[in-house]
Amino acid sequence: MQYSELLEKQIITRLRTDNPWWTEGCIPSYYAQMQPRPYFERFYTLATDTDIDRAVVLMGPRRVGKTVMLYHTIQRLIQQGVNPQNIIYASIETPLYLDVYLELIFNLARRALGKDESNRNERFYLFFDEIQYLKNWEINLKSLVDTYKECKFVVSGSAAAALRKGSSESGAGRFTDFMLPPLTFYEYVNMKSYANILYKNNQDYYSAVDIEKLNTLFVDYINYGGYPEIVFSAKTRENTELFIKHDIIEKVLLKDLPGIYGIADSQELNALFTMIAFNSGGQFSYEKLAQQSGIKKDTLKKYIQYLEASFLIRRVRRADHTARNYKRESAFKIYLTNPSLRCALFKAVDSSDEFIGNMVETAIFAQLNPNNQNIAYANWNSGGEGEVDLVTFNPATQQPDKLVEIKWTDKPFANPSILKSLEYFMENNSVTSAIVTSLTQQGTKQIQQGKLQFVPSACFAYTLGERYAKTL
Repeated sequence: MQYSELLEKQIITRLRTDNPWWTEGCIPSYYAQMQPRPYFERFYTLATDTDIDRAVVLMGPRRVGKTVMLYHTIQRLIQQGVNPQNIIYASIETPLYLDVYLELIFNLARRALGKDESNRNERFYLFFDEIQYLKNWEINLKSLVDTYKECKFVVSGSAAAALRKGSSESGAGRFTDFMLPPLTFYEYVNMKSYANILYKNNQDYYSAVDIEKLNTLFVDYINYGGYPEIVFSAKTRENTELFIKHDIIEKVLLKDLPGIYGIADSQELNALFTMIAFNSGGQFSYEKLAQQSGIKKDTLKKYIQYLEASFLIRRVRRADHTARNYKRESAFKIYLTNPSLRCALFKAVDSSDEFIGNMVETAIFAQLNPNNQNIAYANWNSGGEGEVDLVTFNPATQQPDKLVEIKWTDKPFANPSILKSLEYFMENNSVTSAIVTSLTQQGTKQIQQGKLQFVPSACFAYTLGERYAKTL
């Protein structure tokens, strides 16, 4: 492919604009003042390890802080003594880079810096943001990794299917994936400086000094708290619904997915997502969705795969009362990966809203590692209709090892006998303990099948978020 001198000059100008540390020695203050997410140290180690000949692929939804994490990595490198002119950043989402090879961007950056373009032994750190917009990005990246052994390459993107497919196929043995999740409740509470209202005292789950305050924070998180920018920027908080709807939902549904996967009817996809968002935490089937939406089943399956690929939804498999998968996947649950997506499309919920139960469940699932495949919900008609909200399986035995019933009420704490489905599942699977979330009550209750540990939903979500932050 031939590139005009005009295009090359435009790219050089853009690179100089996007790499202010070449002349100023630091990243823009806008990014520098932002608090690093708990995953930063782990990511920084991967992104700067030049002993391993692998590129790093940073994945995650739009606006969860991927670009900020790249900038923080750049700033730390400079602080560690790396020459700022050996650090190159380019946002591939910029139309100027359409169909431009990564190696050309690298060469033009070196030309702008007065570096020798033929030298393969000088060490550079290169960051390519929103890489999925480049066709055959994985082939480009693999070629760079193989050619420039002294350099470290880091890319980011917001489309999981495109990234993972390329990473696992062309990048086998050459790429390391790193998943950045939406803001957890643990992060949200700490960013709001309210961590002092929780304590642990050698318990498995946190307790709250002021459960009413924590519940207020939890409802705020459900409505507004999934994005770091909302927490940090007063201006963004004033227009939360517009920010989420325009900068996240519409860009993904009307730009990202049609552009990457060639979707012809983006309005149809938008209508489907709106339906799913309204019913987040509900049980779905392709048959019912087809009837309700008028979309063919094969198309529906592709749409749902695309929505998962862009980190907007999470599909959870169904197990029966004996913890076995159904032979035919006739039903499944779908959760928004971030509960505040629903608020942006409809309205904020309060603690007594008719949808609060589903949104609490959605928020709790948002604290779980999205890569964990050992998660299901149980739903059955055998022996009477019943359901258990969350079942985790031992990876080695594939037997249920943890049961969670998610509630936003204290009624089961006062009367555990109403949890008949949970008790039935425990009996059928020889499980002797389970967790039940509540509104305010914490403690242990004994039933015939074993022990029930009650934990306020907000405390449970906070604990899960902390565990995720410390284990990723």
